[in-house]
Amino acid sequence: MKGTSTSEALVTVPPVRIGRLSIGALGILALALGTLQTVVEPALPQLQRELEVSPGEGALIGNAFLITGAVVAPVAGKLGDRYGGKRVLVRLMAVVAAGGLLAGLAPNLPVLLLGQVLQGAMVGALPLSFILVRKHLSPRESQVAIGVVMGLFTGGGMVGTVIPGPIAERLSWHWMFALPTIAIIATTLVVARLMPHDPPVRSDNGSDNRIDWPGVVLLSGTLLTFMLGLVKVTGSGLPPLAAGAIAVGVAALATGWVAVERRAVSPMVDLRMLAKPAMWHAGVLTFIITVSSGMVLYLLPQLFGVPGDGYGFGASTTDIGLFLLPGAIAGSVSDSVGGIAARRFSPRAVVAVGAFVTATTLIALASLHTAEWQLVLAKVLTGFAAGVASTALLVSTTTAVETKDTGIATSLLVVTRVVGVALGAQVGGAILDAGADPVSGLPTESAFVTGFAVAGLVAALSLLVVRITKKGAQA
Repeated sequence: MKGTSTSEALVTVPPVRIGRLSIGALGILALALGTLQTVVEPALPQLQRELEVSPGEGALIGNAFLITGAVVAPVAGKLGDRYGGKRVLVRLMAVVAAGGLLAGLAPNLPVLLLGQVLQGAMVGALPLSFILVRKHLSPRESQVAIGVVMGLFTGGGMVGTVIPGPIAERLSWHWMFALPTIAIIATTLVVARLMPHDPPVRSDNGSDNRIDWPGVVLLSGTLLTFMLGLVKVTGSGLPPLAAGAIAVGVAALATGWVAVERRAVSPMVDLRMLAKPAMWHAGVLTFIITVSSGMVLYLLPQLFGVPGDGYGFGASTTDIGLFLLPGAIAGSVSDSVGGIAARRFSPRAVVAVGAFVTATTLIALASLHTAEWQLVLAKVLTGFAAGVASTALLVSTTTAVETKDTGIATSLLVVTRVVGVALGAQVGGAILDAGADPVSGLPTESAFVTGFAVAGLVAALSLLVVRITKKGAQA
């Protein structure tokens, strides 16, 4: 009887509401995480020089982070749903802190890669933050709070774009990892102090408290194989037979995961949740939007850096960071606006407007890219439009699923964003490689034109998806 009373108390006692200070602490943590995530991008040439590695080896630094993030996010979300978001978040941040400190002390590439692998666990922090917000606030309030957290995470990416140069010049590249990590440790302590404990969601018979480890292993294996295969196929290249073997492996793992989830007593992902129109519509649209965004994120810095004696601008790493800064600011603002827009307008309308702006801008950029301001303006418009649309989809999903599934639902969308951005960047790189000048080895102007046009067409595809899903909903 005593155990029954405790279980009933966990279900019936209303959660403690959180205030602005707690939300602010989650936001500052997201800011520090976003900073640590993006410091590699502008500093990659310097890292390659100082570590004496090739560009291909240097690319592994960012890829290791993305691979780990794609694997960890759904697992973290599920553990947060079952064991409590705060408990899992604090432990996950311990792993991220260890990775950041290891990267800050790294004497060579293997140690730095290991640090990046551990840092990749930070991707799971977003769905865990959403769990805490959703459990302690009303649906309307949680939409705005999620937008704030996403906005500050994006703002951290802005900071991480600007600070590597000054830090590396005055101290060393090691401090690019160490300083954000120190901020993460301090902010995690504040979150642990301010955020009330959120008890795990329990069922009457306790079966939902089990962790579907076979499902975890198969989903992680599917994502890991897909991401590694993506890097290999679009990077160094693989023969058709090897590429086909990777595709078969991914399909086999995915099929096995679905079979396990359908039979599991407490599945990692309730496939009935994925069958909900709101969930799979959001997943498809998020993927399309982020593929287009990933192409833009890759193509613009490359065009800025092309020698200025032709069609490029010959910008330095510091100059490239400054050129990208307005777009990063727009992206940060857009994530906050996305939560408000989702509340005032339908997510479908927000996505349609964002897709139209993105597609129009990129098609125009394919013709007009002769001045720096044109590229800067394009980054601002596409960053803002994509941020508003993807955040609107994210916050709408949190209210479309049950509270106990918030973590896994949002983490799956976060994984979709990671995979979409990675795929977009790899496609952009493949287009530039295919259009490289055989003499200089540099991409030709026509390759950039093709890249921007393809990215615009991908963005326009989301308009078609919105129209199709709207007809399906009306039917």
